[in-house]
Amino acid sequence: MKKVVVLGSTGSIGASTLKVAEDLPDRIKLVGLAAGNNAQLLMEQVLRHRPEAVSIHDPEKAKELQSALGTSTTVYAGIEGLVQLATLPSADIVLIAIVGTAGLHPALAAIRAGKDIAIASKEILVMAGEIVMREARKFGVRVLAVDSEHSAIFQCLEGRTASSVRKLWLTASGGPFRMTPKEEFPRITVEQALKHPSWVMGRKITLDSATLFNKGLEMIEARWLFDIEIARVQVIIHPQSVVHSMVEFVDGSILAQLSTPDMCLPIQYALTHPDRVENHRVQTNFAQIGSLTFQEPDSDRFPALHLARRAAEVGGTMPAVLNAANEVAVEAFCAGKIRFDQISQLVAARMDQHQVTEHPSLDQILAADLWARSVL
Repeated sequence: MKKVVVLGSTGSIGASTLKVAEDLPDRIKLVGLAAGNNAQLLMEQVLRHRPEAVSIHDPEKAKELQSALGTSTTVYAGIEGLVQLATLPSADIVLIAIVGTAGLHPALAAIRAGKDIAIASKEILVMAGEIVMREARKFGVRVLAVDSEHSAIFQCLEGRTASSVRKLWLTASGGPFRMTPKEEFPRITVEQALKHPSWVMGRKITLDSATLFNKGLEMIEARWLFDIEIARVQVIIHPQSVVHSMVEFVDGSILAQLSTPDMCLPIQYALTHPDRVENHRVQTNFAQIGSLTFQEPDSDRFPALHLARRAAEVGGTMPAVLNAANEVAVEAFCAGKIRFDQISQLVAARMDQHQVTEHPSLDQILAADLWARSVL
């Protein structure tokens, strides 16, 4: 029985994690759940799964939840609540699915408490990959991938060393504008950008998939997760989203992990690893799929990949600036303040202005993040 804490239980990844727990009641026990501000959904989850502790961002909502639940479940609030759940003595693994920087402190707290962590929040490794992986080695815990792309690479590597790898190939659907001419980008609307062709995700990650910033952030994640320099991390467009990623080895062999798109599969593998547990939720019919196609990403229409590679090559605080500036730009686009094509322009400008700190502390990373957010 694996005892699991889920930080971000009311989001799309959290909801899929709870489905996996319901599929495998003899293998997974949810001992902690944390939500942003969706108190109603969190209450429903608590009544269904009976965790020993929960957390919600708003202290007032926490008081209301505690009153409603009585002494059966302990209710925490704010960032302190996330840390309390991340270090819960009974937990074996902490799955972190919080958008933004809020997952950083609980991730490090979990590692230092000897907990394995499963990461669905890109910001953790993009911003602080050097620190997180160093601490994981120090405390002897595992950092497991939840993103379908990184899970695929993890499954293909099966413990092989970075020296055996020629390239890691991250696949990308190409988003809704894969075939859209560049001259039409200034007229792209928020509604159009939120129509992802393969996945159902939250607003931020869906928009990042439309710009390919999501794939750029995944490149930096892969660099840290698999201890491999960014020059060996590549992206290929694969519209069917059936090949989730590939590993090309030094002898020329390529291994790929394939399945119908469903986040329950990589979540289940992270929580049950090293075992493979029977589950019929994901079914793949190759005859029905028909064909699998691949193409080079267009860096002229989608400069996010180049910006991410540059941030990873420079290192230090630059990836934090890339991430924060992109978050601000996405919000500005959603608010109608900038055009779709100006998202990457704004990020590039902020990167050009940044004075990089090498091998930064967590405080220096957070300071760079805050600086980058003053872009608008």
